[in-house]
Amino acid sequence: MTTTVAAYAVPAPKAPLERTTIARRAVGEHDVLIDIAFAGICHSDIHQAHEGWGRAVFPMVPGHEIAGVVAEVGPGVTGFAVGDRVGVGCMVDSCRTCDNCRAGLEQYCDEGPVWTYNAVGKDGRPTYGGYAKTVVVDENYVVRVPEALPLDKAAPLLCAGITTYSPLRHWNAGPGKRVAVVGLGGLGHMGVQIAHALGAEVTVLSQSLRKKDDGLRLGADHYFATSDPATFQSLAGTFDLILNTVSAPIDFAAYFSLLRTDGAMVNVGLPEEPLEVDIRALGGRRRSMSSSGIGGIAETQEMLDFCAEHGVAAEIELIGAERINEAYERVLSSDVRYRFVIDTATI
Repeated sequence: MTTTVAAYAVPAPKAPLERTTIARRAVGEHDVLIDIAFAGICHSDIHQAHEGWGRAVFPMVPGHEIAGVVAEVGPGVTGFAVGDRVGVGCMVDSCRTCDNCRAGLEQYCDEGPVWTYNAVGKDGRPTYGGYAKTVVVDENYVVRVPEALPLDKAAPLLCAGITTYSPLRHWNAGPGKRVAVVGLGGLGHMGVQIAHALGAEVTVLSQSLRKKDDGLRLGADHYFATSDPATFQSLAGTFDLILNTVSAPIDFAAYFSLLRTDGAMVNVGLPEEPLEVDIRALGGRRRSMSSSGIGGIAETQEMLDFCAEHGVAAEIELIGAERINEAYERVLSSDVRYRFVIDTATI
């Protein structure tokens, strides 16, 4: 039997979110029912609500940064119990049999993951995200939130945290490595903290020096304005890794010039329009350009445990659900430091 719960949904592309009700599936053999306490607002939510990344499923309940408490478990659940503090990120299922899934890289499932919202589940029904009172998820796609992490500040880690942790780990950010983070926003402020906790020398490359004090407080060793041409001259050939967190067009050739021999620029922001890249700018020093998408379930748990151990969490502005539309406008104008989180008790 399905359950009806309150939620905030986008009824049509670019329409304001409004309060409504949605149906959640009955708790199955291996399902976990979660009372959602907090849901982060990711820029991805806005991209999809506005159909910036292509056609979407409406009505849409966004939200893939979900933190809450287990309210019920199916009879076959072994990893969770009622009362556990848990989280759900960007995906709620995958094929589980392809090479990527078997390797713990469910985010790169050959058949494509089942996303937490704006997707269709294996039951043929649309998936609805975390701007709601509850969610039902297979236990294999649920992670445990350590006691050291407050649930509200942990919620954004389920996307912003893992999106930056995964490439920093994969490209071996750590002692002796120079890492630049492009942009100090929802993703960037997590990237700075995690790279610092990993032991790397961290530089923020931001359009202006407006957030310099924040960047240094969060763990950056250096902070430069990319609007100043002297920045690219003084930092030429400096970095082992550049983590690009912005989804706006940038001068890739200029940033490639900042890489050392064998350095890599990894993009985690996802622009709505195709971008031009002059591949010749990579030549000469075996530089590379790549991308990264969230992380697998095991790596997401690793990230949460790492953040708990090192005191890393999102910096948030907690809001009531009635302010979601206002929050979307503020995200688009870069007026948030650094992640809006919805108190779902207000839904």
